[in-house]
Amino acid sequence: MTAIKHALQRDIFTPNDERLLSIVNVCKAGKKKRNCFLCATVTTERPVQVNVVKVKKSDKGDFYKRQTAWALRDLAIVDAKDAVKESPEFDLHFDKVYKWVASSTVEKNTFISCIWKLNQRYLRKKIDFINVSSQLLEELPKVAEESVPSGENQSVAGGDEEAVDEYQELNAREEQDIEIMMEGCEYAIANAEAFAEKLSRELQVLDGANIQSIMASEKQVNILMKLLDEALKEVDQIELKLSSYEEMLQSVKEQMDQISESNHLIHLSNTNNVKLLSEIEFLVNHMDLAKGHIKALQEGDLTSSRGIEACTNAADALLQCMNVALRPGHDMLHAVKQQQQRFSDLREQFARRLASHLNSVFVQQGHDQSSTLAQHSAELTLPNHHPFHRDLLRYAKLMEWLKNTDYGKYEGLTKNYMDYLSRLYEREIKDFFEVAKIKMTGTTREGKKFATLPRKESAVKQETESLHGSSGKLTGSTSSLNKLSVQSSGNRRSQSSSLLDMGNMSASDLDVADRTKFDKIFEQVLSELEPLCLAEQDFISKFFKLQQHQTTSGTTTNEVEEVDGVALSRSYTSGVPQTVSSEKDMIRQMMTKIFRCIEPELNNLIALGDKIDSFNSLYMLVKMSHHVWTAQNVDPASFLSTTLGNVLVTVKRNFDKCISNQMKQMDEVKISKKSKVGILPFVAEFEEFAALAESIFKNAERRGDLDKAYIKLIRAVFDSVEKVANESQKTPRDVVMMENFHHIFATLSRLKISCLEAEKKEAKQKYTDHLQSYVIYSLGQPLEKLNHFFEGVEARVAQGIREEEVSYQLAFNKQELRKVIKEYPGKEVKKGLDNLYKKVDKHLCEEENLLQVVWHSMQDEFIRQYKHFEGLIARCYPGSGITMEFTIQDILDYCSSIAQSH
Repeated sequence: MTAIKHALQRDIFTPNDERLLSIVNVCKAGKKKRNCFLCATVTTERPVQVNVVKVKKSDKGDFYKRQTAWALRDLAIVDAKDAVKESPEFDLHFDKVYKWVASSTVEKNTFISCIWKLNQRYLRKKIDFINVSSQLLEELPKVAEESVPSGENQSVAGGDEEAVDEYQELNAREEQDIEIMMEGCEYAIANAEAFAEKLSRELQVLDGANIQSIMASEKQVNILMKLLDEALKEVDQIELKLSSYEEMLQSVKEQMDQISESNHLIHLSNTNNVKLLSEIEFLVNHMDLAKGHIKALQEGDLTSSRGIEACTNAADALLQCMNVALRPGHDMLHAVKQQQQRFSDLREQFARRLASHLNSVFVQQGHDQSSTLAQHSAELTLPNHHPFHRDLLRYAKLMEWLKNTDYGKYEGLTKNYMDYLSRLYEREIKDFFEVAKIKMTGTTREGKKFATLPRKESAVKQETESLHGSSGKLTGSTSSLNKLSVQSSGNRRSQSSSLLDMGNMSASDLDVADRTKFDKIFEQVLSELEPLCLAEQDFISKFFKLQQHQTTSGTTTNEVEEVDGVALSRSYTSGVPQTVSSEKDMIRQMMTKIFRCIEPELNNLIALGDKIDSFNSLYMLVKMSHHVWTAQNVDPASFLSTTLGNVLVTVKRNFDKCISNQMKQMDEVKISKKSKVGILPFVAEFEEFAALAESIFKNAERRGDLDKAYIKLIRAVFDSVEKVANESQKTPRDVVMMENFHHIFATLSRLKISCLEAEKKEAKQKYTDHLQSYVIYSLGQPLEKLNHFFEGVEARVAQGIREEEVSYQLAFNKQELRKVIKEYPGKEVKKGLDNLYKKVDKHLCEEENLLQVVWHSMQDEFIRQYKHFEGLIARCYPGSGITMEFTIQDILDYCSSIAQSH
């Protein structure tokens, strides 16, 4: 252990200016034994710091490291476990209890003894030693009470003097004496024995001098002792006087104690009175309602602005008194209970009075608003509810008070408001839509006024249908599509009449006028509904104090759902308190109940517009999409956004139905077997549809729906044209294909529809191919015998006969060639071309005006054949001088004169 102590002093404590006084080898109690050392150390610098250091052997090498250090002043208790029986266990109580097991009882006792000595010397007995043998706790001699001769060391049992002696530095005089002594020895310190012997002699001389000095001062000591005896006598006399004084003051002390106790009671009474006064003032200040507020709650005028303001202030004051945070024990006071009961009665009384008054206002609003319906009976406008909202908003704070104090009455008012207003709005909206339907159909109801009571949807439908039937037609639309659709409902119009008793206005002009009128009416309907719904929703949120928009922390997620190709936004709120979400749901529920007739009325109006003219679905899709987009930008979860989104789905289905009907009608089209085909009706319909759609969907949000419809329609048109061309008996297939695809190509080129560029190229290609095919088929072989002759020539050349040797063939000699050429003089050629022109004119229709194009193509084809024949003559009959009896110029003249003559 000495070697370990030396090593620890050298390696760990000397570098830190510390001295190691005691060491014990320990391990933690109750755990896997991993030995370490507890060391008691003191610093070499002043003030002296005493520490208990835990030293542990390093895992990576054979050396020790400092792990933990505790200041001895932080040690509260040293528990040796057993004062009688020897045990290696002991506890040290620092910030927590550290349980140790020493390697031996001797080391443990030595360490505890060292701790006790250090405590006695430096900490003045601040540490409690329990279960420690009294033999270990021996009192150390106090250095301050003993005189230690200079140069003499004290010895401490156990060799622990270094632990209790305080290091003393040499003063200047001692240093000077040592230097003089060393100079006398000429610094010959090497001879230590001689130096020590010299010092011993000098010390003996000094001791002798001290003894002589003491003996010489014996007389003075005797005098001092006598003086001490006299001082002791004086002290005894003073103690006697002090005892008499103490007896005299004893009675005074008792009286002062009584006075002190009385003062304490008075102070306690004053403190209690102050606290009681504070509690009374708290109750009076916070639970006292002014008489003016009580009168306002009981009798306040709820019709005037001043009375409403007084009632609002009184209701707020009452709510503050009822919601005051009482201190513990207040609720047990009888006066407090009475006051609370009084407040409850006032609250109940005022809540009943307020609810009754507001119900009366709701009923009166219904009667007042009904009286103004006649003003809007002939106009496509909705009554303005702003004055009613403005009057009711004066009660908004009272509604908030009612919501916080009596939610049952608040819910009753909410239900009554929805009941009254839903009936009122139903009358207004149904009459509004009735006016819209009448304006759309162009009929009037003579001698009738709009009913102010709700009418069933079936009655409105029957009335509308009767109005439609009375006119014998729905609109002036003459499109082929609408001819077929109206014919199916028993209202097909004649195609021959183009004026329809409307002066000089054409049928197409009537179509445009009717559709423009419908578009304006439909837009006005939506424009009237939107501010009405938004104003009512804003009023509901303000009046009933509901959260219309998110005001707390949270995130709103908008998800887009597609229904029948219509993108509808759905809003989901995460991280928002339940009250905010429920209040927003309540707004939607109230709006749904109040305006429950809007969606069916809109659907009926849309159905009527679709019945009037299926092309109206294009207008409705664009308008409705724009209004849905606007509503979703304001609030994607609002009633207006949801309702318009649902109606938009219906409009989109009607639009898809319109496209499907056109495609179906293409499949069902029948052509006359006795007349030429010309431009097919559905081709003209597609042109009309595309022109109309381009004008409607310009800069529209739903352009993608139109592009998809274009693709479906154009493919159906292509397929139907080919089907009709194949079934045509009067008109050649190539003519049907050529004319109709030329018309389609012209339409697409004029409208410049970007999504149909590929179809435009395809239509041009089909037109070109069938034009060429028709020209070749119709022209055929105008010089038939000459053509057969040269076919034989080409056959001989193909068999291997040289071209210049063909003339030696008996059937193809020069005489035979001249004979064939004589059969086709210019007069016969012109006659044949004239007959061909008449045949082509008979096949082609006038509306597409392709006769000159076809005739020019036939002219070019005839000239091509002529040049081919001349080339064969030049190659196979060189130098024969044989030529045709007409020239290319003659052909051009024939064709030109024939075209001009017709």
